[in-house]
Amino acid sequence: MKRALLVVDVQPTFCEGGELGVEGGNAVAEAIGTFVQQYGDQYALIVTTQDWHIEPGPHWSEQPDYVDTWPVHGKAGTPNAQLHPAIAALGLDHHIKKGQYCAAYSGFEGIEDNTDDVPTREQVQAHASQTLEQLLRDHDITSVDIMGIALSHCVRDTALDAQRLGFETRVYTDLSVPVSVELGEQAVQRMAQSGITLLEGDEYVD
Repeated sequence: MKRALLVVDVQPTFCEGGELGVEGGNAVAEAIGTFVQQYGDQYALIVTTQDWHIEPGPHWSEQPDYVDTWPVHGKAGTPNAQLHPAIAALGLDHHIKKGQYCAAYSGFEGIEDNTDDVPTREQVQAHASQTLEQLLRDHDITSVDIMGIALSHCVRDTALDAQRLGFETRVYTDLSVPVSVELGEQAVQRMAQSGITLLEGDEYVD
């Protein structure tokens, strides 16, 4: 078994003070940084995902409903769209950018882009084959651990896609934070029903 770690959307835009700040975001970012320092060498691959919106259409709205439409967030090239400093300090090599020209919640909707460039539509389309799934397949990954922000949205959707694609999937709920307690409970229930393993506690489970 070869396992990868997926660190989902740990960006200032989703932490306290950000455009879509989630309570506890900064603390989770620091906790994930510590986790990777302690257990990162147990993974065959570590990948981050980021919202990297350029022109995502109706995903951005001046009158958001906070279900399908949202205020401007994760704007490509801005400081708040970068990785959180606690994650950036890890010096990881593989980064998935998503949502450049559309809405995107799951990391499996993005492409690998290890730069901070703001690509054109044509550049995104030209690299459409460089998906997270392809990256995992190229490294012979069979299982994934997932953590990040927000548990109720992008962590959930990334985990559901991973499970659907045949990866043994585990989510560290204590190293993820939801938009709200209620939405977090709904996400946990849905993931459990899909056969995803939910881990609690702050110790790495082999």
